[in-house]
Parts: sequence; C-alpha cells; structure tokens
Amino acid sequence: MTKFLPVVETFHSLQGEGFHCGKSAFFIRLAGCSVGCSWCDTKNSWDDKKHPLKSVEELSIETQKAVENGASFLVITGGEPLHHNLNFFCKTIKNLNKSIAIHIETSGVDKLSGFYDWITLSPKRHHPPQTSLLRICDEIKVIINTEKDIEFAKSVKETISNELPSYSKDKLTKKNYFIQPSWNNKLGYALAIEFAQKNPDWCLSLQTHKYINLK
Repeated sequence: MTKFLPVVETFHSLQGEGFHCGKSAFFIRLAGCSVGCSWCDTKNSWDDKKHPLKSVEELSIETQKAVENGASFLVITGGEPLHHNLNFFCKTIKNLNKSIAIHIETSGVDKLSGFYDWITLSPKRHHPPQTSLLRICDEIKVIINTEKDIEFAKSVKETISNELPSYSKDKLTKKNYFIQPSWNNKLGYALAIEFAQKNPDWCLSLQTHKYINLK
C-alpha cells in the first residue's frame, strides 16, 4: 500500500490541452519518469529522489480544498504517474469526496493502477504503451516533432481500430484523438496542422496554458 508519493508540485489552474481544455482543474505532478522524451518540458520531474514525499491523506485534503474553490476535477500527471501504485491514493480521494472526478495523464508504459473518470494516453513511439491502456483510455494525445510521429499516430489509431476486436465499435467511436505539436517546434506545428486538416477523426491540441502564461 503506497501511503506516500514523491510530488514535484500541486497547483490549481486550467487544463490547457486536449478534450477538457479550458476547464478549471487541480493538478498533482508526481515525480519519477524513465520514458525520457527529449522534448519533455518537465525534465525536473524525472528523478523522484529530488522531490519530497507527501502523504496520500495530505494530497487528498489539498484536492478537496481545490474542488471547493472551483476545480472541476483532479489531474494526476508527471513525470510518469503510473510508475507508482495509485490504488490507495485514488481510494482515499474518493472516500473523502465521491463527487471528485479523477483524471490521469500517462504514456501507458506501466500497468494501470488506481481508478479514473478520464484517462489521457500520450503514447511515445520510442517507448510504446501497453495494449491494455490503448483499450481503455478516453483520449489519445500524440506529440508531434517529426514526420515519424505522424506515422506513429496513424499506427496507434490503426492498432485500436483493427487489432483490438474485443473492443466494441461503440466504444471506438467515443474515443477522442488529438495531435499536439511539441512546444515551439515549427516543423511539429506545420505537420500537426496539415494532418488535422486531412484527417477529420483527429483534432489539433495546443498547449494553450503556455500562451497565456499559466502553469
């Protein structure tokens, strides 16, 4: 049972990306990540030993206060949050307030722990996600730097559509696909915009919080 977690930061802001963009949210950024994306904008989160441990109870209380101040949901992010077992964490949060919606943002390299109202999967071609996460996620968000990332995005959707026969067509139509250029990458922006224009199943996602100087 994981009662303490390494925490980089907690903050109440707006979700800046993807399906829930623009909504008030409370973020818990956990430390620790072995995926190692070269373009990562939170590399300070990679080494979990550099960040203090916080109790699950303390984090749950912080979450409750943020919800009382208007946060629509909790976002657990990282780092790679699923490097940690989050069963006890999610259970404690829900026990405090069953109405709190819990979201997670993950690369999908680990098995799922905890339980969530929304799963954002951001798969990486250099470290592909587990098939189980492709099956159950609500939102796919592929980061674009080069043409190889465009091809990877296509392959991810093809895998979900063609290679997961146990996944119902009804569920497939409800999955949300986003293509997001890496921050300040001109080639990434051009590729992502062109791809979204030509592929109506995909939607362009931008890091809007950075444009307005939010976390």
